Amino acid sequence: MNNGPAANDGLQLVPFRGLRYVPERVGSLAAVTSPPYDVVVRPDGLDHLESADPYNIVRLILPQADTAAERHRQAAKTLDRWLSDGVLAPDPEPALYVYEQRSGELLQRGIIGALKLSTAEEGVILPHEDVMPHVVEDRAALMRTTAANLEPLLLTYRGDGDPNGATAVIERAIQHPPLLSTTTEDGFHHQLWSVTDPDDLAAITRDLTHHQALIADGHHRCAAYLRLREEHPGASGPWDYGLVLLIDTARYPLRVRAIHRLLNRLPVADALAALEGSFRVRPVDGPLPHALEVLATAAADGNAFLLAGDGAFHLVDRPDQDLLARTIRTDRPQAWRTLDATVLHSTMLDHLWRIPDAPEDIAYLHDTEAAIALAERRGGTAVLMHPVREEVVRDLARQGVTMPRKSTSFGPKPATGLVLRSLNLD
Repeated sequence: MNNGPAANDGLQLVPFRGLRYVPERVGSLAAVTSPPYDVVVRPDGLDHLESADPYNIVRLILPQADTAAERHRQAAKTLDRWLSDGVLAPDPEPALYVYEQRSGELLQRGIIGALKLSTAEEGVILPHEDVMPHVVEDRAALMRTTAANLEPLLLTYRGDGDPNGATAVIERAIQHPPLLSTTTEDGFHHQLWSVTDPDDLAAITRDLTHHQALIADGHHRCAAYLRLREEHPGASGPWDYGLVLLIDTARYPLRVRAIHRLLNRLPVADALAALEGSFRVRPVDGPLPHALEVLATAAADGNAFLLAGDGAFHLVDRPDQDLLARTIRTDRPQAWRTLDATVLHSTMLDHLWRIPDAPEDIAYLHDTEAAIALAERRGGTAVLMHPVREEVVRDLARQGVTMPRKSTSFGPKPATGLVLRSLNLD
C-alpha cells in the first residue's frame, strides 16, 4: 500500500495571478458562472446558461461549433476578446485563494492554487477512476488552444490539525472582506479571498508538504494536465502545474453521490429481458424519492440498480454469483470486484447487454431526474446508481486501484468562472 509521499514530494501549491470577471462588465457574478463542464446537462442546461448572460463561462468550457478544432479556436478567441475588452482581468499579484461555499447547514472551505503535477505512480495526486481517452483529448485540446485552466479540479486531503497550517490561514483570511460574494441559482453562496502574505503562503506550504491528495472531481482534466506537461518537457514552467481546489475533508467532509448511466439505444423492456435469470428483477412503486429509498435498502445488502425510462421503476439486485465470478477480473481487491460500477460494466454492459462504452451508446449524468427524462425521450434506459462510501474510494486509491470511470460524484463542486488561470501569465 502507498503510505504517502516522501518528505520533499508532497503537495506543492503555488500562487498564481487569477483571471476574474470584472463585476461592472457583467450582469452579475452568479449569471456568468456554471457547474463543471461535465455536469451541464446538454442541451437544456447549456441553452439556459448561454441565455443567462452573454459572458457566461460556458462559452469557454463548452463552446459550440461544428468540429472540435473549431470549438477550441472559438473558445480561445472568446477568451482573448473578453480580456481585451476588460470583461476578464488578471489580479495584480500572484495569490492563493480561499474559497467558501455555503448552503443551509453545509459549509465548505478550501484553497485554490496551482498544484505541481505528478503521476499516479508518484503517489502524491491519487486518481480513483479510469478515464475516457476522447474526453481527455478534448479537454487537453481546449487547454492547449486557450493556454488556460478554465476550471479547477476538486482535490481532497486529510489534514492533521496543524494549528499553524492551512486551516489557520483560512480562518484569518475570512475575517477580511472577500474579493467576491455571490449566490448562484442552486442556492449556494460563494465567497473568495486572496492570500498573498509571505508568512501565510509559507504556512500553507509547510502544512501540505507531507500530504497526498485524492482526485474527487476532474480525472479527465487531470489526465489532460499531465498530457500537456509531457508536451512541454524541460525546465519547470506553467505547464507543470494545474488549477485545483484543495479541501481538507478532515475538517470539511464532502458529499459523495452517484453518477447515473443513460443507455441511449437500449429500451427498458430489452434491458430487463436480458437480465432475467441472472439478476432478481422486480417493479418498484414511485415516486422517485421512494424508489431511491428502496434502492438504498437493497444496496446495503449487495449490488443493486434501479432501471427507468418506460414510465416505471425496476429494481435489479441479487446477481448470480457464478456469473460474477466468470465475468469480473480476479486480479483486483475484493472491494473493487464488488463495486456496483464494476458489476454494471463487467457483467451487465459487457456480457449481458453487450453495449460498448462509447458516447453514442452511454451517457453519464449526475442529475437523477434528467437521466430519467432523457431515457424516456430517447426510448432508452436510465441505470440509477447508489453512491459509494468515501472510505472505499480513498482506500482503493491508496492501493493504486482505479474504479470504473464515472463511479462517484463528490460535492459540492466549485462553481466554474469565479477564478481562472492563464498559463501566459505564470
